[in-house]
Amino acid sequence: MTSSAELTPERPDGAAAPDVLDTPARRGRVRARRAAVMAVPATAVAAGLAILTSQGALGVQFAISGMPFTVTATELNGTGFAQFGGLDEMAEGSPNAGDTGGQVLVVTSVIKNATLTKLCQSVDLGGTNLIIRAGEGAQKVTASDLTTDSTELSGDAAFNNIEIGNDASTLNKAGAQGRGPKGVFSQQSDTVHIAKLRQTNYATTAGVFKLPGLKLGFSGSGC
Repeated sequence: MTSSAELTPERPDGAAAPDVLDTPARRGRVRARRAAVMAVPATAVAAGLAILTSQGALGVQFAISGMPFTVTATELNGTGFAQFGGLDEMAEGSPNAGDTGGQVLVVTSVIKNATLTKLCQSVDLGGTNLIIRAGEGAQKVTASDLTTDSTELSGDAAFNNIEIGNDASTLNKAGAQGRGPKGVFSQQSDTVHIAKLRQTNYATTAGVFKLPGLKLGFSGSGC
């Protein structure tokens, strides 16, 4: 997880030994992905978002590595929730681009204030996984202006005062970070609760991100 957060766990950035990161490219390539944005045909959405990106309408914050990472939590609670389609781009010439053209179609979820219980985050580095755990004790993980770009999300969800079908540019429940480009399908709610959360993410940002009881290490299996 990234931005001006207190920790940036989703991108190891050389934290692992060279023999881990220099694994054959087949392990680093992005696998074929299932992607759909809120029931809108993915090809049409991708074309529209590509145009918006080139025009600077999406304000892409950084070039993603192209390596997906898994995030799980036994429980997430948030106030000020928004969700809309987005497009993440890798650095030019990234070895992880595969057949994607260096672009990943994602669903962007924004939560103004969030708490997570028993957070686990892992990224496959090829034969080993970098794992981060936090919030396993009495204190929970907390984040403000939490934004995640996901290709898969599952769990048992409940929303309070949900609105579905908004134009993403008109969203107002999650603050300025929770507004997307004009013409994109979206939804928002006053609160969100997700039990047994599991996400496949390509990027995460937060204004403040606090991880009590942080543990970082390597494992043969991920979250």
